[in-house]
Amino acid sequence: MKTNLIIGGILIGLAWMPIRTSGGPVRRGPADDGFRDILRAPDAVTAVTETEAVALTPSAGGWQGGGIEVATIAGGGGLRVELAADGPAVKTLVLRWKSEPPAGWKYLGDAWERSYGDLEWRPLDETREMPWYFLASDGRTTHGYGVMTGPAALCSWHAGPRETTLTADVRCGGAGVRLGSRRLPVCIVTVRRGLAAETPFEAARAFCRRMAPRPRLPRRPVYGFNDWYCDYGKNSAASVLEYARFIVRLSPKGGNRPFMVVDDGWQENGGTGYGGPWDKGNANFPSMSGLAAGIREAGARPGLWIHLLTAQKGQPESWRLRHKPAILDISRPEVRAYIKETVARLRAWGFELIKHDYSGDDLAGYTRGGPPADAVWTYADGSRTSAEIVLDHYRSIREAAGDGVLIIGCNTIGHLAAGIFEIQRIGDDTSGLDWTRVRNRGVNTLAFRAPQHDAFFAADADCVGLTKPEAIPWALNRQWLDLLARSGTPLFISFKKGALTPEQEKTVAEALATASRRQPLAEPLDWMEVSNPARGLDPLRHLEGGAAPRRWKLQGRVVEYDWALKP
Repeated sequence: MKTNLIIGGILIGLAWMPIRTSGGPVRRGPADDGFRDILRAPDAVTAVTETEAVALTPSAGGWQGGGIEVATIAGGGGLRVELAADGPAVKTLVLRWKSEPPAGWKYLGDAWERSYGDLEWRPLDETREMPWYFLASDGRTTHGYGVMTGPAALCSWHAGPRETTLTADVRCGGAGVRLGSRRLPVCIVTVRRGLAAETPFEAARAFCRRMAPRPRLPRRPVYGFNDWYCDYGKNSAASVLEYARFIVRLSPKGGNRPFMVVDDGWQENGGTGYGGPWDKGNANFPSMSGLAAGIREAGARPGLWIHLLTAQKGQPESWRLRHKPAILDISRPEVRAYIKETVARLRAWGFELIKHDYSGDDLAGYTRGGPPADAVWTYADGSRTSAEIVLDHYRSIREAAGDGVLIIGCNTIGHLAAGIFEIQRIGDDTSGLDWTRVRNRGVNTLAFRAPQHDAFFAADADCVGLTKPEAIPWALNRQWLDLLARSGTPLFISFKKGALTPEQEKTVAEALATASRRQPLAEPLDWMEVSNPARGLDPLRHLEGGAAPRRWKLQGRVVEYDWALKP
């Protein structure tokens, strides 16, 4: 059986299929603790090319067949996977280990980029795709299995009653990668055996730290204002400066200053999500350098949103993706040079934080569908994998921003961004109008991806927003504000002018003061008990799901929230 997952672009048609095994022994942990020993040669390896699936045979150096060689090299606490294919264009590698997990355990996987209110602990399900890593737990012991951050492939896992499977997508766009004489360092598999004295959350966090040994982190807690959920792109330099004065008035004096992030709407063609060009503002933003200076004069740190990969009028056709000409082809050196020039301009204007958005959708159709699973398209440079090309794109942004500018990746791939960006938006948009979206995008995201905080990057679960006072009851938004402020993760607020009463402003000021100081990371206590009623539905269209833990450990105390509270 072959199952295609239609995500589009980079992640089209991940191959997962039964493959012939070598009949090797099932590996179990000591005292039968449920640990799966996969830091060893797999029991079977299949390579999927553009024309066939090749069951590779064991060889002295690893596995080979059909002009393809795969090496699995154990050492240093990991299993390095390498691919050589001088002739065939390879799309995926499928590695399988025999293993028998104990009955009754639950499993948690990650998300390809942002999560969409769809994360939860679930019983064993061999059809479930778990991107990047997964956790297995009986509530007392929690084991981790995954790949180190920054791989050259897009990696996912399946866990079944007899086997554990790793699928490494090495395509270039939708086509097989053509390596030539190059040897590809596909990924490094890593595991962590859980300890009896730790909670599942503590085990998850320790495993995230193992996968990302060299994160790039902000020096101080990140907090402030973002004008998206109050203005939704109908903003101006005047409104930004007013919000800057507002956040400064409510923030603690001296020390760690808040950010004022200008979101979509400043670009020459206005707040369209695409827009551009990005070398000047529009009539409402006559001077971007002047705006940055004004924000700083108000006492805040200036930040700016941008959609980097939109093709602009006058740019050569050769710069564009052939199947999606509105988007630039980041495999081209001249496009990477343009990206660097654009980011460097924002830095020269005086912005100290750059939030770049949409690249996951641009390159892979993550949030809006994409080409069908059997589409064959490729970047201009067909010799590198999509993961390698995206990594180069992220590194270009980092290089151009320099050390003095913080980077937030939004709709970007966290497992590739770790160690490059200081901050990562870990979930889909919350809302200034819809509480259901806040609960399942915000609370669900924070609960299930918080272990990545200060392990991969600073994990941003998005804003506490309010467009109209009547849109989201204060009794609900206050709880979300309280959780984020005390969570130890970034806090951004986005309140429309006049939406808060003086008493509510006092509550916000207390939250900002808390968020400005380092706090212990929030731990969801009932996250293994909640379930997602919208499982299997399209998370972009169905908002009623979203496992939202109610009981949390915050600052050493247990706090319970009521996300369905009737005001």
